[in-house]
Amino acid sequence: MLLTSIYIKSYGSISPLGATEKEVWNNYLEKRSLITPTPLLTADLSQKSIGLIETLREENNRYKNLDKSVLIAILASRIAFKNSKWKSTDKIGINIGSSRGATSLFEKYFSDFIEHKKLSALSSPTTTLGNISTWVAQDLQVQGPVISHSITCSTAFSAVLNAIAWLNADMVNKFIVGGTEAANTPFTVAQMQALKIYAKKSENTYPCESLNFKKSDNTMVLGEGAAIFTLDRTYSLNSFRIKAIGYATEQISHNASISDDAYCFQQSMKQALKGFNKSLIDIVVMHAPGTIKGDNSELTALKLIFNQKLPALTSNKWKIGHTLGASGALSLEFALLMLKHQTFIETPFYKNSQPPKDINNILINAVGFGGNAVSIIVGR
Repeated sequence: MLLTSIYIKSYGSISPLGATEKEVWNNYLEKRSLITPTPLLTADLSQKSIGLIETLREENNRYKNLDKSVLIAILASRIAFKNSKWKSTDKIGINIGSSRGATSLFEKYFSDFIEHKKLSALSSPTTTLGNISTWVAQDLQVQGPVISHSITCSTAFSAVLNAIAWLNADMVNKFIVGGTEAANTPFTVAQMQALKIYAKKSENTYPCESLNFKKSDNTMVLGEGAAIFTLDRTYSLNSFRIKAIGYATEQISHNASISDDAYCFQQSMKQALKGFNKSLIDIVVMHAPGTIKGDNSELTALKLIFNQKLPALTSNKWKIGHTLGASGALSLEFALLMLKHQTFIETPFYKNSQPPKDINNILINAVGFGGNAVSIIVGR
């Protein structure tokens, strides 16, 4: 589905890659994974980023009782909002989603209830999905529509689709979108292990083997982070354009399954590429969670769509793990940085025969439990 006049004006993030654009890009240029084996096999925020969170808690007494997922969304939103040069008096909507929401806080409240049979009065308002976008709106002092949602691992991209609909309907003229996730807890890791998709602790330099299409074990690893973008319909010199979107849902045979040929991805990419010259796609940032079926089914879908003439393929999950509801947003940031620096970042596992010399158009995929897929094409 081709779009006209939808632009990304600015972005901000906080993740294992860092909390500034310079840190993030420098970490992408390095060949090392940011996944660590202790205390869990996860990709965690740096101590510097944790310091920023603690500073934020001390800054406002009302922030002391907020979950990490909300706080990192606030920090990333501040960066994106500052770089947008927007004013809080503008008509601005907010849609920031999360797959799991206030994971740590919810688990803490539940544990307290089991042990003491009592709960804080804040246990409900601080653990709803809605409190993410609401607190970002409070922090930025904007007064437009405020939306939060969970569409599993395609959550952030669904926020982008929603914002585009509001902008095209002229219901608002500016939108803040993205995804946030802070679910690196023993319980969440155990959930993924129960599905038998989680990587095993080892001395492997790259625990998550995203884009290793010959692996014999599943290697998904959890990460945490938030990435936020500002969208409007006006062109500026440093903006990026969202050129096309596609979305689809397939019938699933299991709660966590995807078909062998990723039919949902076939349909979402087909929709995004309708009216778009496929040969102009320079890079595909794959969802590729590091599971055998997840990676290979998406590759099959790509071969069917591009008739075996594949663009350059990459992913960032080998480096920062799978950030669930924030993963699409962090993949989008990854794509924008490659566009900006005109540099292709390859994975350790898949060597492209012809890495692109000029980068003009990047297709990014995201899919989640429930067979819901979104594909977005961005460029200058």
